[in-house]
Amino acid sequence: MKVRPTGVIPPMTTPFQENGEIDYQLVAPQVEWMIAAGAHGVAAGGSTGEGHTLDHEEYRDLVAATVEAVKGRIPVIAGIIVDSTRDAIRRGKLVRDMNVAALQVTPVHYLFKPDDEAMVAHFRAMADETGMPIIIYNVVPWSYLSPALLTRIMTEVPLVVGVKQSAGDLKLFADLMMMAPDKLIYSAVDALMYPSYTLGAHGSIAAILTAAPHGSVELWNAVKAGDHPRALELHKKLLTLWNAVIADNLPACTRYAQTLQGLPKTWPRAPMPEASPAQQAAIRKALDGLGVLHGRHFQAAE
Repeated sequence: MKVRPTGVIPPMTTPFQENGEIDYQLVAPQVEWMIAAGAHGVAAGGSTGEGHTLDHEEYRDLVAATVEAVKGRIPVIAGIIVDSTRDAIRRGKLVRDMNVAALQVTPVHYLFKPDDEAMVAHFRAMADETGMPIIIYNVVPWSYLSPALLTRIMTEVPLVVGVKQSAGDLKLFADLMMMAPDKLIYSAVDALMYPSYTLGAHGSIAAILTAAPHGSVELWNAVKAGDHPRALELHKKLLTLWNAVIADNLPACTRYAQTLQGLPKTWPRAPMPEASPAQQAAIRKALDGLGVLHGRHFQAAE
């Protein structure tokens, strides 16, 4: 890899207009907000960005707009959420000549689950055809990869450089950390970032970072500095926010949290509904608890 992305890497929301079209001019304000908060990287086209709804041209243009806005200051990771090896390879080739640090690839999310051999072959073909570093986004419940299978894929396919581990089971996360110590293991266990970091996570890529980047960066820094009382305090506040946004319309709730903190209003892509009045009230209360409303904000990381 040109760089080994570590630290807090928010997966950005995609700035959809009310009619469902992407307003690419609103990518840059979000990038600047993330960098000002101290984010160590950004991801585009992931599940928080509703990447599963993007056609090929939109995907290419979104990643290009993100890379252009970042201007090389932090790594950019490109998410791929599709249901065939052919489509995954095609999307990887669309962005491989951009300044993208890695591809974040979700196993198939439709009903049918590939067996272990097919899963290894899927990631091997992606690596061979794109030549890009790959991070497995281990999130699909019925296509969930065990620590043993993840380790096997990373061993047999060297370009698979890491895993974004998403599950509430910290035992699986801890097992993966032990089985693949030389690989990049990111936490997407939004409710449990604090213990993920104490277990040695190399970073995080998760919606909670996108909803509250300032507090998320401060949590990372507190753990790195050994300030566990402050880390525990931040954990509780971020968990309160996570409990407010976790729902089937999580991306919509995440973008509402961003709007409350000053980003331009955008919409989820149909048929996803906007945050309900009850969700909005809970999100506002949680963000107020974090001190990011009413003109108060966290000091950006150095």
